[in-house]
Amino acid sequence: MACWYQTSGPSADVVISSRVRIARNLSGYPFSSKLDAAGANEIIEKVGGVLEPAGFRKIHFSGISPLLATSYVERHYVSPDFANKTTPHALFLEEQEGLAVMACEEDHLRIQCILPGLSLNEAYRNAARVEERLDESFDFAYSEKLGYLTHCPTNLGTGMRASVMLFLPALTMGGYMDALAAHLSKIGLTIRGLFGEGSGSAGCMYQISNQVTLGYTEEELLEKLKDAVGQTIEKEQKVRRSITGDALDHLTDKILRSEGILKYAHILSSAEFIKLFADVRLGISLGIVTDISYETLNSLLVETMPATLTLSAEHSPKNATARDMLRAKLVKTKLTPIDPNRKE
Repeated sequence: MACWYQTSGPSADVVISSRVRIARNLSGYPFSSKLDAAGANEIIEKVGGVLEPAGFRKIHFSGISPLLATSYVERHYVSPDFANKTTPHALFLEEQEGLAVMACEEDHLRIQCILPGLSLNEAYRNAARVEERLDESFDFAYSEKLGYLTHCPTNLGTGMRASVMLFLPALTMGGYMDALAAHLSKIGLTIRGLFGEGSGSAGCMYQISNQVTLGYTEEELLEKLKDAVGQTIEKEQKVRRSITGDALDHLTDKILRSEGILKYAHILSSAEFIKLFADVRLGISLGIVTDISYETLNSLLVETMPATLTLSAEHSPKNATARDMLRAKLVKTKLTPIDPNRKE
């Protein structure tokens, strides 16, 4: 099963995942903000008629728990706004190729592909293939002057948002992020936190994405983003290499302490995990941590999120402390090898 956190290949020390999202609206229906329940359900059924035979699984969000809805946010399949909607909306999921289609979010359709590593071209091809399949069955709202019509004017044109999630601890610690954000803004790109706009810089993870969709082709937008990401990777790696002497000794001590806490903590909050995650992930790239892989650590980033962790538990934790104990146990199990001689 393809998972966005299974990072490998060149630049795996910086790049976590790539995502392409295409917004489309169906002609003959008002935008989702003005769409009644009957219209929303009609769109969902029509979209399901196309996608379900193609291997997509339909999850009607009106029939799931808030906890499960939040877990889909934590796994980056849906937006927080989508999870919190009260009008009919559904997710169509095909995890093997990292595909997710949100029906009746801000736009009628948000077609998304998210893949591990620097995979923008492949993510675009996968999303475009789904868009083409839907285009054969529906008439998308389109203007010769403005391109594809979307609820938010900033998505007019291609309706495409592409992003790359990067791990930038050295630039963060060095105080370079404001300058990077200003530079990206000048060239039509933007930088956001782990869960998008307003989510902050948890774990030194950031999404760089295009800010403009009108007046460019999809290929031009992807090339501009890839160039900016490449430059950012080089800057991050250069700053990491510049850490030497006493600074490296103090950083090594911090990283090894964080590794120890992750492996042996009895109680571990999600906020503390993300901070420790950043230290240990940097330690892997610097060769300080040698017995943990990027894939294992990145998978824990999803598995330890509050809703996802609670859903995976054999017995639902009774309170926040019980959940934090469960998180610590999971992390310890994943990061420490089994000792056959250990007595329980």
